[in-house]
Amino acid sequence: MSSADLPVPVPPRILDRAVPADRPAAQRHDLGRYLRQMRLPQLGETGQRRLAGARVAVIGAGGLGAPALTYLAAAGVGEITLFDPDTVDATNLHRQVLFTEADLGRSKAVAAAEHLRARSPQVTVRAVVETLTPANALELLPGHDLVLDGTDNFPTRYLASDACEILDLPLVWGSILAFSGQVSVFWGAGGRGVTYRDVHPVPPRPGEVPSCAEAGVLGMLCGVIGSTMAMEAVKVLAGMGDVLFGRLALYDALRARWDELPLARDPQRLPVTEIEDVMLTCGLPGPTGPARDEVTAAELPALLAAGARVIDIREERELAEGGMIAGAEHVPMGELLRGADHEVAGAVLYCAAGTRSASTQRALAERGIQVRSLAGGFDGLAGSGVEIQRL
Repeated sequence: MSSADLPVPVPPRILDRAVPADRPAAQRHDLGRYLRQMRLPQLGETGQRRLAGARVAVIGAGGLGAPALTYLAAAGVGEITLFDPDTVDATNLHRQVLFTEADLGRSKAVAAAEHLRARSPQVTVRAVVETLTPANALELLPGHDLVLDGTDNFPTRYLASDACEILDLPLVWGSILAFSGQVSVFWGAGGRGVTYRDVHPVPPRPGEVPSCAEAGVLGMLCGVIGSTMAMEAVKVLAGMGDVLFGRLALYDALRARWDELPLARDPQRLPVTEIEDVMLTCGLPGPTGPARDEVTAAELPALLAAGARVIDIREERELAEGGMIAGAEHVPMGELLRGADHEVAGAVLYCAAGTRSASTQRALAERGIQVRSLAGGFDGLAGSGVEIQRL
């Protein structure tokens, strides 16, 4: 389904809505603040008033949420509800541009809300310091006009999409990893539109897809994708432009290139009518428990000396960046899973942090192939005495 097959993408409940008269004067929008964007004929005063009357839920104040929140508030979106149970960590600061060192250890939701109010006092920002769950999503999201998902885990992505389909809310979604990003806008539209489940019908197994903590991410990429998400949200709310309905925008930072894939609803997929807890199927990033057969960094030197087979399952670019264990073989995770046979039995697998190797170990065990996973992965070898070969 193309975006042209859908009605004008402005939720009817915000069409021509004015700023409520009972709002405190300090929170009523001074349209002069937005004069530069109101001069755009596609937005104008009508679009600006739609933004002022809009209510947006943002899930996550991290790498994507930080720039998206900043621009939504700056654009004059009237009410923002921010969900984030996390606290600010030093590793966040290179990409989560809402925060400073003074925020370390603080609630992300509370700190972000304070910064947004300071920059845009006319915007109402509500901080919710809790996780959106299957038990509370249908209670916390109603009353909003749009949801923006800035999270980095699959259970919340499926949860947000399912809740929005049930509530008939448009969902702005984005994803980042290393130098690549994706953006789309999902809307069930009464069973006619595309949702996250049409793009990813089956939740991945734990560790099957590396996290940003494993593969890394460039801070500026968060700004590109997060700002694009804010742009799409404003287009939906103001009723302007060609929104990314039925399209997936793909950004490659190294090539400085945007590509696009058309999306279509699976005609066999029934509309979502209840929330599935996909924690039961894919879990949060990382293995849900210890692998059934692990090797520690301290044990590895003796195994190598004894001639144990060691297989690096990371991607080629990861090897180029940090090298690999001397004497190890390189077979990427996907290739190993596709072609593994009993010849790999007994091998020790490792990835960056142990997540993918633990997942692969379990997948192979289900096929009767017993291998072991290096706990902590390549990144946990510091001080172990294992020789590293630079490529």
